[in-house]
Amino acid sequence: MRKLILLSLAMFIVLSPRVRAAEPARRPNIIFILVDDLGYGDVGAFFQNLRREKASPAEPWHMTPHLDSFAAQGMQLRDNYTAAPVCAPSRSSLLTGVTQGHAMVRNNQFDDELARNYTLGSTMQRLGYATAAFGKWGLQGPPGAKPNDDAHLWPAHPLKRGFDYYYGYMRHVDGHWHYPHEDDRQVWENYKNVSADLKLCYTTDLFAARAKKWIIDQTHDHAEQPFFIYLAFDTPHAKLQNPPCAFPEGGGLHGGLQWLGEAGHMINTAAGQVDGYMHPDYADATWDDDHDPATPARPWPDVYRRYANDVRRIDDAVGDLMRLLVDLHIDDNTLVIFTSDNGPSIESYLSGKDKNGYPYGYTPEFFHSYGPFDGIKRDCWEGGVRMPTMARWPGRITAGAIDHTPCGSWDWLMTFADAGGQVGPARSDGVSLLPTLTGRGKQTPSSIYIEYENNAKTPKFDDFVPAHRGRMRGQMQVVRFDDMLGVRYNIKAADDDFEIYNVVKDPQEKTNLASEPGMSDLQKRMKAAAVSQRMPRDNARRPYDDTPVPAVELRQSMLGVKWNAFAGDWPWLPKFEALTPTATGQSPAPDLSAIDLTKTPGVMFSGYLTVPTTGRYKFTLTTDSPSFLRLHDCAVIDNDFSFEAGKSADGSIVLEKGAHPFRLYYAHKGDAKPMLHLEWTGPDGKTLSIPDGVFVSMGEQ
Repeated sequence: MRKLILLSLAMFIVLSPRVRAAEPARRPNIIFILVDDLGYGDVGAFFQNLRREKASPAEPWHMTPHLDSFAAQGMQLRDNYTAAPVCAPSRSSLLTGVTQGHAMVRNNQFDDELARNYTLGSTMQRLGYATAAFGKWGLQGPPGAKPNDDAHLWPAHPLKRGFDYYYGYMRHVDGHWHYPHEDDRQVWENYKNVSADLKLCYTTDLFAARAKKWIIDQTHDHAEQPFFIYLAFDTPHAKLQNPPCAFPEGGGLHGGLQWLGEAGHMINTAAGQVDGYMHPDYADATWDDDHDPATPARPWPDVYRRYANDVRRIDDAVGDLMRLLVDLHIDDNTLVIFTSDNGPSIESYLSGKDKNGYPYGYTPEFFHSYGPFDGIKRDCWEGGVRMPTMARWPGRITAGAIDHTPCGSWDWLMTFADAGGQVGPARSDGVSLLPTLTGRGKQTPSSIYIEYENNAKTPKFDDFVPAHRGRMRGQMQVVRFDDMLGVRYNIKAADDDFEIYNVVKDPQEKTNLASEPGMSDLQKRMKAAAVSQRMPRDNARRPYDDTPVPAVELRQSMLGVKWNAFAGDWPWLPKFEALTPTATGQSPAPDLSAIDLTKTPGVMFSGYLTVPTTGRYKFTLTTDSPSFLRLHDCAVIDNDFSFEAGKSADGSIVLEKGAHPFRLYYAHKGDAKPMLHLEWTGPDGKTLSIPDGVFVSMGEQ
């Protein structure tokens, strides 16, 4: 893990549940900005400015001046990953704080139901935040819902997943077009279809203007309450449509985009004509299309002018929002994250040719939108999963910082909970990134794990390494340990080898190190990680679903388990390993009787289960209060969010004979008599209370 911190040292201490101070910290407002199909290489500070500095007429570039200012005022997270290289599973993992190893929505399950569990919205809601979502959703469930369906029937409508207010495209498919009124798409305000009033409303402007209005109202009417916003633009994805007019001058409270709220003139840019405006920086842009300086330069193909124009509009909208925070005097108490959902696409939704004879087909090769990597949307090469991620929080995040800590979109839920004053839920696969962002405290490493299936091939781009061109994707997996990344394509069996790359020295993944001396142990570790931090789902089957999770070798062991007890009051079952215990002890098995739950209601048992034979084990957990069981990093039993008193919860997992690390979380609530009972059904079909002798503790080899 390596950091390069530039310019200055932040002087502000961010308070968390692990830090005490004389006065409580102000909890920050949080704005999470997600764009659709923007590549790592599409942001100036990440890559486009390098092309601009090179100034080669044969290598066009586009500009993101406001995002570059954002980067200069905050931190670039250069090694931040998305959970999957396509939007639905990516957003599912982001919103619920889990990797694809535990997400409900995987692969290409567009419009499927977001899990009824902790989300970015509900987590912040429980911490007293006002919450709002704007833009693209696509996770409402069930798939195939008709346009005239009653929105109240959608099981995972944003209002049912932790958001107080929603304004945007509910269906995934609607987000492919960017003029809802003219393109016959449906925009919803909470449960009401409001599309009929949106004449000439370009969605980047529409969603940003509505978000601005909401922030203004919230700040004026409820200044004492922090807010959380999820702003999910649907551009530059799919149909590359131009906005109708120039971006308004100024920005913030009195300039830029303004919400007018009048039918037919809902925002101040609902003027001009559909698809009518091109930014002057690109209107007459030319390039050396044949790489011959002796021949005349030609105009950019219109499809690339459109792409640059769409990105520039996002850039303007982000600059407008940042100015608003300054105007409202909340700039220094607002954490803003900017990122994308996956790598760049090859979609334009346009056909035919432009006036210069160029086809309207789009490829990210023109701007090298994948940056220094190979791979695009739907690839698990770095270009498909490494995101252009930035964080801005004046006075808390060091201006101009560039960080290379590996982290992922599943870490934001834990991060935001921490910023709001609590350790996040035990269910989350993430860690808080506040130590990285603020430079205060020790950063817990994030677990980098990605899985995805796509039955197509990596494009044969000349920029790509020959071994990657035309590569069948199929079942794919990615794991990363520090600088070393393992990737598998077209997996046929659980024992297929990982290709191993040092992605710090070799970001394009040119040199596979798997056959190098000393890599056999890392290969073994990667294969173990591929099955030890996920749970299978029937709607996304993998070749390794039934592979036994490997046991670990112990140097020495003793009977019993360790317990840590915690004092506190939490809005969920917390990830106790992020807290300092009030009391500790040993017991033969997970047992609450020796712990004073009136003083320390939270308990985490940890140690190893020694499994007598290889096979499938079903675990059943019966408790009076919320509980959660992990084996390795597999979330075997989640009995927290949907906890019901008197009802058991279970989960099954295939284990290799031997020792398996476990963590069992419990938090006593209410007046019920404390109870914790764990049993298993082994491969022989017999259900038994787990005997004391099965539990051991001590170290790993």
